[in-house]
Amino acid sequence: MSECNRTMEDVKTLLQSTDRPRIDPRESRKLYNVWAGTYDQDFTLMNYKAPQLAVEFISEHFSGNPEDALVLDVACGSGWVARRMAELGFKSFEGVDGSRAMLDQAAKTGLYKDLRLALLGPEALPARTGVFDVVVIVGALNAGYVHVSVVRELCGAAKPGGLVCMVRSDHGGINIEYKADLDRELQRMEEEGLWTPVGIKLLDRYMEDPYAEEICVSGTAYLFKKSID
Repeated sequence: MSECNRTMEDVKTLLQSTDRPRIDPRESRKLYNVWAGTYDQDFTLMNYKAPQLAVEFISEHFSGNPEDALVLDVACGSGWVARRMAELGFKSFEGVDGSRAMLDQAAKTGLYKDLRLALLGPEALPARTGVFDVVVIVGALNAGYVHVSVVRELCGAAKPGGLVCMVRSDHGGINIEYKADLDRELQRMEEEGLWTPVGIKLLDRYMEDPYAEEICVSGTAYLFKKSID
């Protein structure tokens, strides 16, 4: 984490400097390469609850031994999810992110066995198929970040009976169409027998809105179990 003292005004200034619809994931990569050094501090200021909510959701339904589980952390950022899971006894993580600077931050946690760079959507998920006990993605399933089609790759990476947890923000008009496309794809995958739903949670405190004091951004958490052939 950066040693500098950040304020919410600093966060707003950073966001406003890139305040345009990021329909191209390469624009998002540029943002996070710039943001990496103060990312943890800034999201702490915004009371970012999404990683903790994801880990709690997984923990409620994970029945194995955390020490033996292999976790794929997609769009891992600085390693926030892995740090929270490590507190519950999970020890084996592999991470993927579209920003090299964010991967450098994740490496500093010392939690990941492997970290790989990939801009998901334009590039395939660089992970082994059918081996992960838990696959988790937090924050990236939105317009301009990760294409809806990537959820099939998340399912493919999970082992039979493995859990796939996806947590996303519902903030912003551009994401309404994205969410509709995502929900249709999740339903199609269920109908195809690829996985079964474990639960869906509506999150009223995903994080605080940096532009609106005392207003919280909502979100949605999805949890699926990969079908056993």
